[in-house]
Amino acid sequence: MTSENVIPLETAQEWAQAWVSSGISPVKAYLIPEADITQLMAEPEVQDVRAYMGIDGNGVSKMMLVGVDKSGNDLIDYNNGLYVYDFTMPCPTTCDTSSPLYFVR
Repeated sequence: MTSENVIPLETAQEWAQAWVSSGISPVKAYLIPEADITQLMAEPEVQDVRAYMGIDGNGVSKMMLVGVDKSGNDLIDYNNGLYVYDFTMPCPTTCDTSSPLYFVR
C-alpha cells in the first residue's frame, strides 16, 4: 500500500472546514459501507471508482458510485451487470461528530 495520495491532517481539516463554511451543501461527508466497495470492485475490469453527486426527488443528497476501467472510462452497462450504485449514507445523520474533520457551520 502506498501513501502517495495521503494528505496531512491539517490540510484535510482546512479543506473540510472550507467546504462546510462555503454553504454549498449541508452534506459534510458520506459513509460508504465496506461491503459496497467490495461489491463494486469485484466487477470485471474495475480498476477504480468514480463518485457522482446528485439530489433525489425528495431533495436528499446522493453520491452515486461507478466502476472505472484502466483507461478511465465509467463501466455502466446494466445488461452486463455493470451498475450505478447508491449505497452511500450522507452526514448529517451518519456523522462522526468526534472526528477531527467534523466542523459545524
